[in-house]
Amino acid sequence: MSKQERVVLGQDDPDGCCPTLLTAPLDEESAADLARVFKALGDPVRLRLLSMIASRAGGEICVCDLTPAFELSQPTISHHLKLLRQAGLIDSERRGTWVYYRLLPGTTDRLAAVLTRPAVPAEPAGTAP
Repeated sequence: MSKQERVVLGQDDPDGCCPTLLTAPLDEESAADLARVFKALGDPVRLRLLSMIASRAGGEICVCDLTPAFELSQPTISHHLKLLRQAGLIDSERRGTWVYYRLLPGTTDRLAAVLTRPAVPAEPAGTAP
């Protein structure tokens, strides 16, 4: 997979989602795709950036509003945003001289689905050991 390709989880599944980690073992390709996304999330700066983007009213935020929140250079922030984009977690749009970022909720929804335990039926009262 080239560095420019985005990871899109669950594309081969007709339901659009992956099996959870607790329902079936991951195949090699799914594990590699998931690892790329988790690697992108494995940095505190990228987690904060993703949180700032996802929680922004209106669903998008200008890079000019992201950069001042960190004691990092603009090129470093741009690098972190690029990694989030390559992982398929965010998308961007250039408007004039500024770039606006927005969350791609499909990827975070699929991550949540992979990590969610299957529902366990509740036992009737008084039958627990």
